Amino acid sequence: MERDDIIEYSLDAHHSEEAGRKIRRKIWMVTLFLAVVTAVEVALGAYWKEWMPGSWHMVKWTFVVLTLVKATYIVMTFMHLGDERRNIRAIILLPYALFILYLVFIAIFESNYVHQMWLRFL
Repeated sequence: MERDDIIEYSLDAHHSEEAGRKIRRKIWMVTLFLAVVTAVEVALGAYWKEWMPGSWHMVKWTFVVLTLVKATYIVMTFMHLGDERRNIRAIILLPYALFILYLVFIAIFESNYVHQMWLRFL
């Protein structure tokens, strides 16, 4: 039974083959970029002891930076903020960036406090 309420969007796109190639290339580039950043994160998580022994602090900050890069790229691409004017992007992204920095600040200082209290009890 064929449904007649489903709209075939690809038939209603009204763009040329060249524009379609450009869109597909952008999709592949986004996929490649996110796959590479994820592969770097996985490799770093799996082999950080062999590559950078004793530098867990640096590994953690690398994960934070790579995660923020991926999140920013996803927001700019899939939520179409990359197409907006600079002021609109700043209005939307600045509160989130400040909130993330606040959370990182709290996490770092609370973890140092817990570590200091733990050392006092030992």
